[in-house]
Amino acid sequence: MKNFRWQAILGIMLVVLSAVLYLVHYYIFRDIHHIFIYMLGDIAFLPIEVLLLTLIVDRVLRMREKRAMLDKLNMVIGAFFSEVGLRLIHYFSCFDLNAENIKKELSGIGGWTDKDFIKINALIGKFKYSVSCKAGNLEEMKSFLASKRPFLLRLLENPNLLEHEKFTELLWAVFHLTEELEYRKDLNAGPEADFNHLSGYIKRAYVILISEWLSYIRHLKNSYPYLYSLVSRINPFDENASAVIRQ
Repeated sequence: MKNFRWQAILGIMLVVLSAVLYLVHYYIFRDIHHIFIYMLGDIAFLPIEVLLLTLIVDRVLRMREKRAMLDKLNMVIGAFFSEVGLRLIHYFSCFDLNAENIKKELSGIGGWTDKDFIKINALIGKFKYSVSCKAGNLEEMKSFLASKRPFLLRLLENPNLLEHEKFTELLWAVFHLTEELEYRKDLNAGPEADFNHLSGYIKRAYVILISEWLSYIRHLKNSYPYLYSLVSRINPFDENASAVIRQ
């Protein structure tokens, strides 16, 4: 209400100021014909001015606002990978019987260009994953995800994540996998159909996780080179990865 009152007062003041200036103009030049010609010209241009402000300036401002929001979201995504994502990649790769193929492709991200990121990201869905929930330690991953459940819930409560559909999809995939594991008392015993079901959930989360990790790494390369240097040195797909700089 206070904002509206302030805007109304400002509008009235501007209209009064405009009227005063027109009166001064008439008092000096005594030419009302000239005043109305320019007034009509200004009014005629007003719809075009509104069009320019609405369609162009407003769109530019919205794009800048969206870019700023995405930058903030990338901070949230960074927190996710620090707290959950990187460790989860290690767990998932243990369940992938063909993990060596993808490790070979993703081990050298430190020297990638934008073209390399685009090329690999396009191939992510085409890799021949062979995920088996019997190949890794389900109990250990279950305990890890259960400990991170409050963190995942806080991320899901962030309304800004609606602007990033793929990352939201990743969170839901991880959260659903967490629930599937928590509802099973004994993960080492069960029918084959149930193991296949869990393997499918792991594969779904695994593929989205890799894609989002690559997108995040690319963002760091373009915006935060010092962080890109660190994440490329602790690459979860590089068996010789180390944060320590050797050379």
